[in-house]
This record gives sequence, C-alpha cells and structure tokens, in this order.
Amino acid sequence: MATVGNGNQAFKTWQGTDTTPIGILEEVRGRGRVWEDLAAQYGVTNPDPPWKIDLEATCDMLAADSCVKPYDQVEPGSCALPSLERRAEEDDLSETLYEDVPFPERQLLALAHSMIKRGLIDEAELARRLEEVGKRLNSA
Repeated sequence: MATVGNGNQAFKTWQGTDTTPIGILEEVRGRGRVWEDLAAQYGVTNPDPPWKIDLEATCDMLAADSCVKPYDQVEPGSCALPSLERRAEEDDLSETLYEDVPFPERQLLALAHSMIKRGLIDEAELARRLEEVGKRLNSA
C-alpha cells in the first residue's frame, strides 16, 4: 500500500495483493473442515453454509459506497475495503494461497486475509473470536 495525501487527510491506495501467508488463516485452512463435509456429517441439505449471507453482507458493508458508484467516483477513505480491490485480492489469493480451498471457504479466507493485511482486525483478535465460536459450538 502507498499513502497519498489529500489536503490534511492521508489515504491508502491499493498497490496489489500481499500474498504473504498469515498464521491463523493457515491453521484454519489446514483443518480442512469445509461446509460440504460438515453438512453431510450433520445431515444438512442446504448447499450454502449458514454464514454465507453474513460473509456477503460483511463484504458489502466494508465496501460502503464502492458497491454502487463507479470506481473513479469513490472518495478515497470512504470505505474500509473497496469492492474492486477486495475482488482483485480474492482472485489473487484464490490463485495462490487458497487455491486448494473450495468456494465459499476460499472467499472467507481471502476476506479475512485482506482485513488482516489492512489492519482492520489482527491475528490475535481473530484467533480469540474463533476460540469463542468454537466454545459455543462445542458446548451444546
């Protein structure tokens, strides 16, 4: 990322995808627990995981007005993760780090990767949240 100025404000501009592996995401990828397997294990017939709509909504919320405006009309800094940048990063990560992960898990890992690289969440916070979710799932 490069930083460019606009008056007294500084904005980061996209400079390509950082494909450096992220520890916590490599751990998740290594577990190999994908929706297709989990659905079969628990007898769920819905082909989409229950978290897919949340994933799509998260992408839209991070993109803010970049979802509805032409890319050249999006104000720098108006959104945390512009939609075209997220999609480009998702494509790059899908062809490299996460090529062996099926969709939509690949999309989820790519989004988490982009968020960590942009400082929107850090690895320790993500690990803590994953642990919380795991405890809730396994307490039933």
